[in-house]
Amino acid sequence: MPQIFHPSSNTLARVSIHGAVFFLAALGMFALALVRAPYLTKVGVARDQPVPFSHKHHVEGLGVDCRYCHTSVENSSFAGLPPTKTCMNCHSGIWTEAPVLEPVRESARTDKPLEWTRVHNLADFVYFNHSIHVAKGVGCVSCHGQVNEMPLMSQAKTLHMDWCLSCHRAPENHVRPRDKVFDMHWQPQDQKALGQELVAEYNIKKRTNCSTCHR
Repeated sequence: MPQIFHPSSNTLARVSIHGAVFFLAALGMFALALVRAPYLTKVGVARDQPVPFSHKHHVEGLGVDCRYCHTSVENSSFAGLPPTKTCMNCHSGIWTEAPVLEPVRESARTDKPLEWTRVHNLADFVYFNHSIHVAKGVGCVSCHGQVNEMPLMSQAKTLHMDWCLSCHRAPENHVRPRDKVFDMHWQPQDQKALGQELVAEYNIKKRTNCSTCHR
């Protein structure tokens, strides 16, 4: 019986199969890299805002406490955004003619809230409660990064599920004394030892069940 395929077909078949495997592997690696790229996660990308509010100036420069603006962070699931009145507590007396603050003054005159662009925006199917994390000693820095060093606010972490789980699986690596939650400069001498002590003191459980965040 005459040979149907040329002998080189075997080599071509092997090369094609191996090539397809390598291509699929490369495609998978590319997809994994893409979902963690700033293009999609927005990590480090400053968002356009109605007013270029600088946390670096207000927090680091002036020493404004997080809770002055984010008033509900200790007792609500939402940290809250400050109403225009909070801004005007200071800016009715300082920088009263600054052009950059005209949207704030306009908001105060018309009683129309400023439309801030949300920076940390979890999916609708994810439940997150600020007050619980604050009560358990999770510092602002753990999720929001060094806000005190940001001239314009940007997302510091991916907010992906694996990032959340890394803390839920090992909370001792992140928890701090409750009175240091809002301290941007606090650094532990031995995080592991202190964390284990606080995990026991604050009765922190390693909650990794799906229903913890997906309700």
